[in-house]
Amino acid sequence: MHWPAFLLLHPAGPVGASELHLMEEAAIAMGFVILFVFVLFAVAVVRFRDRPGRRAPYAPHFREHRWLEILWFVIPALILTVIAVPTVRQTYALASLPTAQDPVVVDVTSLDWKWLFEYPQQHIATVNYLEIPTGEPVLFELTANSPMNTFWIPQLGGMEYTMSGRVLPLWLEASKPGVYWGHSGNFSGIDYEEMFFRVKAVPPAEFARWAASVHATARPMTLADYRQLLRPGTTGEWTFGSYPASTFPKVPTGFTLSGGMYMVMHDNPANN
Repeated sequence: MHWPAFLLLHPAGPVGASELHLMEEAAIAMGFVILFVFVLFAVAVVRFRDRPGRRAPYAPHFREHRWLEILWFVIPALILTVIAVPTVRQTYALASLPTAQDPVVVDVTSLDWKWLFEYPQQHIATVNYLEIPTGEPVLFELTANSPMNTFWIPQLGGMEYTMSGRVLPLWLEASKPGVYWGHSGNFSGIDYEEMFFRVKAVPPAEFARWAASVHATARPMTLADYRQLLRPGTTGEWTFGSYPASTFPKVPTGFTLSGGMYMVMHDNPANN
């Protein structure tokens, strides 16, 4: 369950699947390099070892060979091109949300040592767990009120930094219902290894019912609750039916996945 290196090989969304495909392409290209090196090594061992009647003479004064030197340059350049071209193309493709999609927005704040998730469209908040709809992109707006960290759900896609005073975007999507695991991917203190969170993906209608139920029945987050979350330490899962607006940086109009991402933190009474 908590083995990200294993989980990322089993993607459950389009972003994770595309990134796994890139890793497979790079692994194949590197496999050719390894195979080529071992073949050359075997040839050298058999052909040039010192034995009676060896087939190749020992020529220690060999200096250069123009075509071999060109070959040594061309082969790595071709391999790097094979890896770089699809990587750059896919990186730019993932830098924009799918067209004609209205994503669910989740404001993510990494704390010492816990995760705060706020849903500005549904006006609810959770701690250390997420619920998201399947088949729809989710736009995560990432910041930190702690040392820099990284937000990572291995089966849904790659990680992104969370930094104090900045809001960085990341979109992910779950293709099927299930429970996925996210966690911190960056050392941020003594209990950073406890920063796991649960991600439950459900059909859109079930997500809407859950959000409405939480908004109607869960108690609101107060600034006292927020100050408690700011204290270093671990905690379990919390649910809030609303939250103070001052707990997340202002996101200017026109914020997009590929747009400007340098934000200014507004006054936050919880930090006073």
